[in-house]
Amino acid sequence: MQPGPDVKSMTAFAAGRGALGAYSWTWELRSVNGKGLDLRLRVPDWIAGLEAALRARLSDALARGNVTLGLRVKADEAGGRTRVNAAQLDAALDAMAEVEARAMERGLSLAPARPGDVLAVRGVLETVDADEDSAPLRTALLEDFEVVLADFIAMRAHEGAALHTLLTAHLAEIERLTFAATSAADARRPEAADALKAALARVMDGADGADPARIAQELALIAVKADITEEIDRLGAHVGAAQDLLASGAPVGRKLDFLAQEFNREANTLCSKAGSAPLTAIGLELKAAVDQLREQVQNVE
Repeated sequence: MQPGPDVKSMTAFAAGRGALGAYSWTWELRSVNGKGLDLRLRVPDWIAGLEAALRARLSDALARGNVTLGLRVKADEAGGRTRVNAAQLDAALDAMAEVEARAMERGLSLAPARPGDVLAVRGVLETVDADEDSAPLRTALLEDFEVVLADFIAMRAHEGAALHTLLTAHLAEIERLTFAATSAADARRPEAADALKAALARVMDGADGADPARIAQELALIAVKADITEEIDRLGAHVGAAQDLLASGAPVGRKLDFLAQEFNREANTLCSKAGSAPLTAIGLELKAAVDQLREQVQNVE
């Protein structure tokens, strides 16, 4: 099986710098595992339309992950002016009031805050373009962001290639153990037949006056409890399905996670039906391999 062309990790990081005229900026884009796509953006709100455009671009490029994007924009004195961000000021004052109130509850006295202390809180002061026209800056930022995003996606793909190798190895191990379980089940067949005959003898010894249909039902139940054919077949089918997903070239993390749960279910059932030491040992190895698969699947987009 050739490596899938688009297996990506949800964990990645990228950074970048840029400048336009009097403005300079820095980007930080990072992501970790998540059940869905959670975007958290910290960008200057005075650049009209920037956040919405960045959010749309990220939504188009990514399928899953907890993604955080940070952008800091600076301007020299000739290129802009400073103003107070009213919302950030209110938030800072509310936080200070809460701190003072909690301190008073504990009998503590805090020194009065000076205006300079408040203005030093991040986000309270912001630099804006002198003529309030942020469109050229927004255009430059969006163009520059494409480079950062490309690096970010490349890192996801690089990590995804490593994940693909690990997942392929885990699936191969699960497949090997499935074949081994089949061989062990075949080897124990004579022993299982003897056990079934013994069970039949016990049932027939106490069958005087018993309902024949009930006896047949109990014997069928004993046979089903000892048969792992369905579990073996489903494990093989799940291996094939997982291999197809890895080769599909699409975001498959959620589907692989579901398959990993199914692998675990079948491995547990196989262990409970083992009935022999060799098959039990294989079942335990199978459970360990499935756990390793599940752990790595959590990283797949």
